Amino acid sequence: MSPSSPVPQVEGTDRGRTKPRAPKAAFVVIANRLPVDRVQNADGSTDWRTSPGGLVAALEPVMRRNGGAWIGWHGAADEPLDPFEDDGLQLVPVPLSSDEVEEYYEGFSNGTLWPLYHDVVAHPEFHREWWDSYVRVNQRFADRAAEVAEDGAVVWIQDYQLQLVPQMLRESRPDLRIGFFLHIPFPPTELFQQLPWRKQILEGLLGADLVGFQLPGAAQNFVRLVRQRVRHKTHRETVYLPDGRAVIAKAYPISIDASGLEALARQPESQRRADEIRESLGNPEYLLLGIDRLDYTKGLRQRLRAFGELIAEGTLDIEQAVFIQVATPSRERVGQYRLLRDDIDRLVGRINGDVGRIGNPPITYLHSSYPRSEMAALYRAADVMVVTPLRDGMNLVAKEYVACRYHNDGALVLSEFAGAAAELRQAYQVNPYDINGMKAALMDAMCDTQAEKTRRMKAMRRQVMDNDIEHWASTFLEDLANARQPHGKRTRPLL
Repeated sequence: MSPSSPVPQVEGTDRGRTKPRAPKAAFVVIANRLPVDRVQNADGSTDWRTSPGGLVAALEPVMRRNGGAWIGWHGAADEPLDPFEDDGLQLVPVPLSSDEVEEYYEGFSNGTLWPLYHDVVAHPEFHREWWDSYVRVNQRFADRAAEVAEDGAVVWIQDYQLQLVPQMLRESRPDLRIGFFLHIPFPPTELFQQLPWRKQILEGLLGADLVGFQLPGAAQNFVRLVRQRVRHKTHRETVYLPDGRAVIAKAYPISIDASGLEALARQPESQRRADEIRESLGNPEYLLLGIDRLDYTKGLRQRLRAFGELIAEGTLDIEQAVFIQVATPSRERVGQYRLLRDDIDRLVGRINGDVGRIGNPPITYLHSSYPRSEMAALYRAADVMVVTPLRDGMNLVAKEYVACRYHNDGALVLSEFAGAAAELRQAYQVNPYDINGMKAALMDAMCDTQAEKTRRMKAMRRQVMDNDIEHWASTFLEDLANARQPHGKRTRPLL
């Protein structure tokens, strides 16, 4: 990673300094968060560091080639920042107050939309003040983008926190080419219709020229709802608007930097660390691994219960198999997430207390974040990767595991309710609500012949390596450039 730039000045703190103007850009990315995290150095100084994640890796080269700018919140409340440059990237912060963090982000985005879009795994809450904050913040993002985007620029808006931005931006800047991508599931009609502001959300998304989803079924849900609730004419993947515009809704399954992750896994340091991990656990015959954000949609209770029952009933011996569960901290200020953490802590303690032995617990539970190098070592160490969300837009952990298994070994147990299941068909797929079925899938993944595991992994690796994050971004942006406007013009491709 290249050195990062110093923290920009907070607006109004440098007397006599002229406030920097936002950069003008031909390609603009709008996301809830900027692609950098603030870090504290050992000497007390503060820097910015590029955030981990495939989206940043995919869009960074596009931004560099096109003089791009990234608009987003920098992660601290009540702290407006000037636009700044970090490692050659133009970054445009959007401020949020403490109340807006509580109502727009923790409230409407993650207390209303997140559970609703994930099949109501948890009950969504509908509060009018949350909605008002969501509208206000979306308008602020749209205004910032209108200021930054050059004439005829391409603007790509990311995810559920900003679903009103396309139409808001369209109203002020009709010259722009606007794309939107939803990284989480889009719910069926029966669930979406619970939302009191359903029409406003649909109309907000229709401000885009191209609306991307993870799966074809999500795109079909969207088109069906537009036809039923907004009364626009539709044909297959196209929505026809009264102003002559046509909006396309299509699936673009997101992926990972597969070759980069494989290269990391191939490093001798990764294999040495993988060997250390296995040795520290007593070199079990089978090492099972789960890596997830601590979220109620991820199915942690069900998978840990299934593994615990296999040990308790004697199907697996404690000397034979161990389970590592990494649960990355997430949204710890939200009440449901604090309760979930307590529930998982108790469940792991009960299983280890019931069937564990001194110095040999069956489950190693890690509530922490780890660098990418440690993740690669864990993927190399694991015989079985367990990815069993109750609902997930895609789940890139499944693809990351496959990318790291360059010897075509290992096994993936995958929920049929993860978007990745549509592509990774050779995984040991399971209904995560079916505990007995999950126990059977775990045993199949461990006990299958090596030839069968190799056959499955080869096919999954081919899929992941051929359809990486760069392919996802280039496909979306090419389709966005080719989308016709009423005047019949197309924008030049960015890639």
